[in-house]
Amino acid sequence: MRVGFIGLGSQGGPMARRIIEGGFPTTLWARRPASVAPFEDTPATIAHSPAELAAASDLICLCVVGAGDIEEVADGEQGLLSGVMPGSVIALHSTVHPDTCKALAKRAGGKGVSVIDAPVSGGGSAAAERRLMVMVGGDADTVESCRPVFETYGDPVVHLGDLGAGQTAKLLNNLLFTAHLGIAAATLSLTQSLGIAAERLVEVVARSSGNSFALNALADSGGLHRLAGLAGPLLQKDVRLIADLATAAGAEAGAVLAAADAALALMDHPR
Repeated sequence: MRVGFIGLGSQGGPMARRIIEGGFPTTLWARRPASVAPFEDTPATIAHSPAELAAASDLICLCVVGAGDIEEVADGEQGLLSGVMPGSVIALHSTVHPDTCKALAKRAGGKGVSVIDAPVSGGGSAAAERRLMVMVGGDADTVESCRPVFETYGDPVVHLGDLGAGQTAKLLNNLLFTAHLGIAAATLSLTQSLGIAAERLVEVVARSSGNSFALNALADSGGLHRLAGLAGPLLQKDVRLIADLATAAGAEAGAVLAAADAALALMDHPR
């Protein structure tokens, strides 16, 4: 399978390198030459446009930031959809609204091209170590045809259902993580008020039943305010997206959404 990859940032760069190391013929494209420079030591081909990349690829992986970036890369005279070949697949690794995936699938379907969504969790280091969580939505046969590529950087690769299911799972995960951040931050504040050093509590909880990824993330990043500067806008985007999904489905998300909103408020106005 020939693979094209767009979105060579801190997450996508290690993913692309794993695909190349996995032996798949790979074509790369980026807006900035600096983004492809680290791949000069690999056999990857550098395309001059998304259309050129699409024409050379059976599987096109997009790991850009948001819906606007997907539209910019996909559409236009030199966009993916102007060069894509019938029978190829576009995989969306970005975290976006499921409707973004479905809108792209509608445009791509007219050209005989399939779309699947495959958002990931774990960060660039997890990709380099082949332990990213890959959450996939789409046609089962199409997903299976792409699985060998995804497994170069992901373990496990979980097929969750129809197109958009991967995005929904990723958004739910990020909603829960955001809610946990608020609870963890409040716990650390209480800890200090009760005369225990926060770092000592983290050491204890890490080996106890209250262990929390969010608590450890706060400890590693230097607190909620610092973490907000790194991930706050992305978490805010994802919480709003899952809130929209819940409203559209008539689903009850009150408790966890309230906890996540409280965490976001703390990020905006740290104590």
